[in-house]
Amino acid sequence: MPSDKVRASHILIKHQGSRRKASWKDPEGRIITATTREAAVSQLKGLRDDIVSGDAKFEDVAARHSDCSSAKRGGDLGSFGKGQMQKPFEEATYALKAGEISDIVDTDSGVHIIMRTG
Repeated sequence: MPSDKVRASHILIKHQGSRRKASWKDPEGRIITATTREAAVSQLKGLRDDIVSGDAKFEDVAARHSDCSSAKRGGDLGSFGKGQMQKPFEEATYALKAGEISDIVDTDSGVHIIMRTG
């Protein structure tokens, strides 16, 4: 992979402040529009704790809980370069080393945890 690119997986939890209030899990957005940012962050922190403690695998949690269509790939977004993702997401991903998992990252899409994979 070129040195200016990274590869990452993520788990996205959408909430009422997300720019698009629908997902593969919630096509009509009923759950998303009822979810506060605080509730989304709380859920994501719990999921992150399960992954970091070794109780769950990132890929499995992403497949089950992520609001992103990448869930069907265990959260894998593939490789990307600068300017291809929303700025907070890009900055958090580039700050990680391969194998590290971010804290909560806020974007217009919702709240994420990111695992840099390359």
